Amino acid sequence: MSGRTRARRRFVRADFRLIAVGVVLLVAWSGLGFRLFQIQVVDGAVYEERSREQRTIRQDLAAARGTIFDRQGQLLAVTIDGVTVSANLSEIEDVTVLASLVAAAVGGDRDELKSRLESKEMGWVTLLRQLEPADADRLKELQLPGLYFVNEPKRVYPAGQFTASVVGFVGWDNEGLEGLEYYYESALSGTPGYAEWERAIGGTPIPFATSDVVPAIPGSDLVSTIDLDIQFAASQACQETVARTDAVRCTIVVLDPTTGEVLAMVNYPSFDPNDVRSADPSLLQNAAVRMTYEPGSTQKLVTVASAIEEGVVEWSTLFRGVPYQLEVVEGACSKGQDVFGCYHDAYVHPDLDLTVKEIFTQSSNTGTILIQRELGDVAHRDYLERWGFGTRTGVDFSGEAVGVAEVDVTCGPCTASAAIGYSVSVTPLQMASVFATIANDGVWVQPHLVSSIVDGDGVRQAVEPDEHRIVSENTARVMRVLLQSVVEADNGTGGNARVAGYEVGGKTGTSRKWEGGSYSETAWIASFIGMAPIDDPQLVVAVVIDSPVNGHYGGDAAAPAFAEVMEHALHQLGVPSDE
Repeated sequence: MSGRTRARRRFVRADFRLIAVGVVLLVAWSGLGFRLFQIQVVDGAVYEERSREQRTIRQDLAAARGTIFDRQGQLLAVTIDGVTVSANLSEIEDVTVLASLVAAAVGGDRDELKSRLESKEMGWVTLLRQLEPADADRLKELQLPGLYFVNEPKRVYPAGQFTASVVGFVGWDNEGLEGLEYYYESALSGTPGYAEWERAIGGTPIPFATSDVVPAIPGSDLVSTIDLDIQFAASQACQETVARTDAVRCTIVVLDPTTGEVLAMVNYPSFDPNDVRSADPSLLQNAAVRMTYEPGSTQKLVTVASAIEEGVVEWSTLFRGVPYQLEVVEGACSKGQDVFGCYHDAYVHPDLDLTVKEIFTQSSNTGTILIQRELGDVAHRDYLERWGFGTRTGVDFSGEAVGVAEVDVTCGPCTASAAIGYSVSVTPLQMASVFATIANDGVWVQPHLVSSIVDGDGVRQAVEPDEHRIVSENTARVMRVLLQSVVEADNGTGGNARVAGYEVGGKTGTSRKWEGGSYSETAWIASFIGMAPIDDPQLVVAVVIDSPVNGHYGGDAAAPAFAEVMEHALHQLGVPSDE
């Protein structure tokens, strides 16, 4: 083969290689171009959003929680700057020493603090949450290695245990868990905001880059109906009553009958909302709203008022031969006085001629049942429904109990029992609102705990409760005369409820507790509910004592507490003396 031929072949091979490389490069650039077209044009918006997300920082802005006030503007719940303390375990040499120093500075439990520090071998541990600023300052002065401090909002309750049942409390994250804090969570919590900005690789904000700030909307403030001075007086009366009677619990409700405002709502024993973790869980329930009980003789107000409203009796109607013992079921009394279907009065007496007023004043069980017979079982059942038994009041508080008012009209003993406060159950608030209806000339007004909600701009939204008439104004006036007789008459059961300088009316109540499938021989519910001044009632006070040992009758256990609270409240509100 000649040299020219070999050269020609080498040239052809070189030319082929160039063409092949060109084709490869063309395909590669075409693929790259297609990919760039896909990224920049087809999927451009997607990658632009991803890029923005990678370089954008978002920080949530917490909304300030609203404040809760009493009716006079005194603080019931407020948020302050708390301090949370964390520990970097890698910087701590001796956890025992550190726990001891921290406990001495802030009054914590050394062993508990040590246990937290030992819960991890390395890393970070939250040691203390939401310290008071003064406690945090004392701890900072020690300059202990490994401790770090960060501000964290803390909810504080200045009135402590005195308003705990009503106001409730929040969790670690300032979210309402109980009471008004829970019920009005959406109003109090506000709306969180956020801040967004773009940053460089090192985290430095990019000048003139896109940024966005949506401010948090502060929570609304609540103006409650609670009068802190009356709340204190009721709390003190409850505490004294529990000590005097050796009772399990005392509950007091104070109502303005014309507005439905709850001026005081107290349960004792109570708990400290500033230290809920140490509280007995059984004390966290608001018994005024969630505890049901058989009201006993306070229920006689409903029976007598319904009969008068229906026109079957008047206050002066005479019942002849009212017996000490009344047998509703044949042969029941031969089995014993406490057998269902056999009813008797609190004291032994011969057959008596008694008017409706005297039956009510002396709290005669048998006489009240005779009045109920005049009313009739069907009408009695209908009136119980009209008075709101078996339904919630609708108070602005979660978990309100319903109670029981399902009276079987085919069951003779059932309607007789309901007439004197058995076979039905109520909450203390429900029964207080029944008496408030009589105080308000027969018009029921929905009880409520908040009078207005004030947003961040100062716009006030007033709470407007429901109301409706239950009995006539005349029936209400007659019942107030009968209630006054219970307190003022020499043979009335409520003499211990008298208030110096004021004419008072009310009704005692005593009922056995239902325990273990039968009525207890030793456990009772004692109550007294009344109003003053009787001609133009400004207040209704309900006192319910759970299981008093030293004197279980309502006139002995509950009436003295009523008198104490009513006198203080009348003076607090500046109600003129009847004298």
